Amino acid sequence: MRAVIQRVSSASVAIEEKTVGEIGAGFMVLIGVEEGDGERDYAYIADKVPNLRIFEDAQGKMNLSLMDIGGAILAVSQFTLLGDARGGRRPSFITAARPETANPMYIKLVENWRERGIKVETGVFGADMKVGLVNDGPVTILLDSHKLF
Repeated sequence: MRAVIQRVSSASVAIEEKTVGEIGAGFMVLIGVEEGDGERDYAYIADKVPNLRIFEDAQGKMNLSLMDIGGAILAVSQFTLLGDARGGRRPSFITAARPETANPMYIKLVENWRERGIKVETGVFGADMKVGLVNDGPVTILLDSHKLF
């Protein structure tokens, strides 16, 4: 499973010009589920994201987590995170999980974060979405449950 986490001062997602999810300070999280991902992969991303210490403390050091600041998450499923463009000019997405596998894992992540008391807004799985955000820093972190990077 892969996730791209962007520290944002605001973020939103719209479908057909209608906003379906919007947050203030927190994380914009793009989530890609890979074929074969299981409980270990889910648990890694579910725990790592809200506990990443990438918000500044009183001394200006990245030392606070999303949980520490009471931030929100805008979670958007994005199978293209599994795109492999090493072999040519058009990415291959063969390692991305099928929707019937990826969507339940995406929903499980969102529910996990909500159960922790985090405000979580979402896009719509499989929809053509327009995502807007103000990346604060900019700070962008890449996570891969297989620890490929």
